[in-house]
Amino acid sequence: MRALIVLALLAVLVMAATCYESHESMESHEYLNPFLNRQRANGFIRDDTGLRAVLQERIRERNKSPQERQREICEDFYLCEQYALNHGYPAAYRHYFGRRRNK
Repeated sequence: MRALIVLALLAVLVMAATCYESHESMESHEYLNPFLNRQRANGFIRDDTGLRAVLQERIRERNKSPQERQREICEDFYLCEQYALNHGYPAAYRHYFGRRRNK
């Protein structure tokens, strides 16, 4: 019986020693609030990939391919867009805008 009590006391002491929260760990602000808001999270990592991506997008908007321009023109015209659903945008553009009509 005495050995069981000593073994239980040793188990309690080992548990108390390994599960003790030190004062240093409670000083940290992450202990009370482990989650950061977006501004603080992004505050220490600055990269210029966002700016570079915006500039690339602006360049792409100015320099569109002819197919993309034709598709945008066709999307603005309802009949051309309906025709494109069945036959594709290149065929719809040729059908409605490919031939210039001179009167």
